Amino acid sequence: MKAIIPVAGAGTKLRPYTYTQPKALVPVAGRAILAHIVDYLLENGIQEFIFITGYMGVRIQDYMLSQYGGLENVEMSFIMQDKRQGSAHAVALAQKLVKEDEQLLIILGDTIVDLDLQAFLASEYSIVGIKKVKTPGHFGIAEINQEKFVIKAVEKPKIPKSNLALVGIYKILNLPLFFEGIDWVMKENIKTDGEYQLTDVLMYMIEKGERIKTTTVNNWYDCGKKDSLLEANALLLNRPDFHRSEEHSHALNTIIIHPVQIGKNCKIRNSIIGPNVVIGDNSHISSCIISDSIIGSFSEIESLILNHSLVGNESTLKGLSQSLNVGDDTEISFSS
Repeated sequence: MKAIIPVAGAGTKLRPYTYTQPKALVPVAGRAILAHIVDYLLENGIQEFIFITGYMGVRIQDYMLSQYGGLENVEMSFIMQDKRQGSAHAVALAQKLVKEDEQLLIILGDTIVDLDLQAFLASEYSIVGIKKVKTPGHFGIAEINQEKFVIKAVEKPKIPKSNLALVGIYKILNLPLFFEGIDWVMKENIKTDGEYQLTDVLMYMIEKGERIKTTTVNNWYDCGKKDSLLEANALLLNRPDFHRSEEHSHALNTIIIHPVQIGKNCKIRNSIIGPNVVIGDNSHISSCIISDSIIGSFSEIESLILNHSLVGNESTLKGLSQSLNVGDDTEISFSS
């Protein structure tokens, strides 16, 4: 089985964080989003990967080769999507690398899912992951029958008839029909938000008689926006199987409120760190209160209170510090 991972997106909803790094390499819970995905697939026996790159694609290729290139039996291919035209267009670029009698796993490069992947891969049908959401109009949506087969798939419906979102993981068995569907969607110029979507390809297959099963994922960490990225960071840090750093000898006069992940060679002084904080390598923090945040590597932060924040690599943030001698019946406001 081959895995196709589209990672061409520019991550505009995470700017300015993604001006200097591709979205797939944004860290969450101490590791790049893409590393979470690839490690998960490797643990489940998948060793052939096709990455559809675009924005800063060279950096993604360099990262993958440096992290996984030395692993035995792991095969990686990289295809450039010069013009981003959606998930269906991205997958179409990999058609020549996939044999018609193979099975194909597709997982979007900004999506971390928690499900029984072995059972998912063993399905006798094509199968997709779904999850109930509060705002179905923002996602591809599946309407299913009592047997949990998809009867209709719609991308970002204006009037949703289901709250079951397609979370971005698909196993496809009938590859000839699947690529036929991609060709049809592109020839008919069927787009949502100006892009060709896999949702419409699934609907084409269903109308041609393909049975597509669904499974509800346990958790879905959508890392495409600041709020969802920080939520994913907190959820992953709180997982029982998460391996976090317990090395805090570099933290003096500091309170650590777990879960917290602190990188190598950090210096932390006179601060309160946590909960749900990740600090990258070689960062210096002094006289700060930081919670629910991701701090990049080689950053310097002093005299600040940060909550629900993203701070990029090599950033310098310095606030104000005061020395006060306050008498009775005094009122002071430092707010602007």
